[in-house]
Amino acid sequence: MPLEWDEHADVVVVGFGGAGACAALEAARAGASVLAIDRFTGGGATAVSGGIVYAGGGTSVQKAAGVVDTVDDMAVYLRQEVGDVVSDATLREFCASSADMVDWLTEAGVPFDSTVCPYKTSYPTNDYYLYYSGSENAWPYRSSAAPAPRGHRTHGRGTSGRVFFAALASAARAAGVRVLPQTTATSLVVEDGRVVGVECRTLRSRWHAVLHRYATKPGLYIPGFARKLHRRISALEDRRGRVVRIRARRGVVLSAGGFVNNRAMVRAHAPEFRGGLPLGTQGDDGSGIRLGESVGGVTDRMSTVSAWRFLTPPSALLRGALVDASGSRFVDESSYGAAIGSRLVRERGGKAWLLVDETILRDARRQIRRETLWFQRLSAHYLLRVALVRGPSVEEVARRSGVDPAGLAATVAAYGRGEDAFGKLPELVAPLAAPYALIDCSYGPRLGYPCPMLTLGGLVVDEKTGQVLDVPGLYAAGRTAVGICSNSYVSGLSLADCVFSGRRAGRHAAKIV
Repeated sequence: MPLEWDEHADVVVVGFGGAGACAALEAARAGASVLAIDRFTGGGATAVSGGIVYAGGGTSVQKAAGVVDTVDDMAVYLRQEVGDVVSDATLREFCASSADMVDWLTEAGVPFDSTVCPYKTSYPTNDYYLYYSGSENAWPYRSSAAPAPRGHRTHGRGTSGRVFFAALASAARAAGVRVLPQTTATSLVVEDGRVVGVECRTLRSRWHAVLHRYATKPGLYIPGFARKLHRRISALEDRRGRVVRIRARRGVVLSAGGFVNNRAMVRAHAPEFRGGLPLGTQGDDGSGIRLGESVGGVTDRMSTVSAWRFLTPPSALLRGALVDASGSRFVDESSYGAAIGSRLVRERGGKAWLLVDETILRDARRQIRRETLWFQRLSAHYLLRVALVRGPSVEEVARRSGVDPAGLAATVAAYGRGEDAFGKLPELVAPLAAPYALIDCSYGPRLGYPCPMLTLGGLVVDEKTGQVLDVPGLYAAGRTAVGICSNSYVSGLSLADCVFSGRRAGRHAAKIV
């Protein structure tokens, strides 16, 4: 008996966040009728993000700032970050189309600004919108590719992901995309080996939206609170949801985020990262990935997690020496926070301390006001007041912190001679003088100094089309799929990949007739 369909569209997009909005907009502009569904009200992790897009090769924003950058330098740098997760051809296409991507976003209404941040930071203040958002100036990257600021922050106060998403959502709706909120995809419909539709559960509830809003913020910073609200959301969906079947005449695009808020999946794939702060919304529960698997899709890079251990702001802390329990340095402190976090968790058991002296502490305190937004300010004060142990000598501060005194003494001596096996910029390497302080930068669930994390693995897709391998009629984009950032993440690379992979999936899904 044939299925009865409640809705029809050429392309159905599951998850209306950054990747979903780009897929929907591109498919609509290609002439397809598009219906996007979202479990909540849309936006996903993109709307609560910093709104950073990693772009280079001479974007209009870079040119307005007087920044010189080339596609070759961008590609050489990113190849070191990306590894073998995508082919050379795909990476080259990503870099070569980067400037056009910024123009496409601008045309869609996303505002950018060419004011360059003059100091190293995890996220610029409201005075700056173009910055070094990766490890471009760190060793060994700067030896093979000319560094350039490629972090394009969407213009808006605070974390500006909401501005980024609002522009894309508005452009998608203006192009004719229909959006069905509070609608959860529960299964994919397959006919003759091809995905032809989605079975969903939908409801209309103001209370559902209110619960989700509070589960997202402040729930983002208090995961236990978010989980409690999410249980109430799930109960509401079970009680009031009704089944809806949507026919997709050309294709279904899965863009439902990653799985950072699914504790069982994190435990199964990346157990060492269970102590991090999930960066995303409760919609990042792996549901899109599981939908793809249910019809034969395969996954990869599921153990890859980006865990951030930013030492800045304030930027003065880059002059310190980050050591493990043996007192040994293990990374260039000016590296991107996820590069530090990955080595910290995977190689150093999650334990690390930043050795500084009174001069660094004084400079850092002076920088807090001008270099931080509110959330960075809280962490900076925590590090400089609560997580800090002082000592009159290297040996004493080591003993008080649980670090090996002999190992730390050897590190301080080498650091004082300007020796740096990790290639940190010479101006950031100078002798440290007594009295000393060790700042505890260890990985763990600390409200004052959380370690934000996001998952990077997902469904394996055809790099030319975005089709889930080997499932005709099904596409995936953003953190539901393996993409540009699935090996190593720098700020803005996930959003840039959402745009790149979302547009690719939408464009190709719209072509199938």
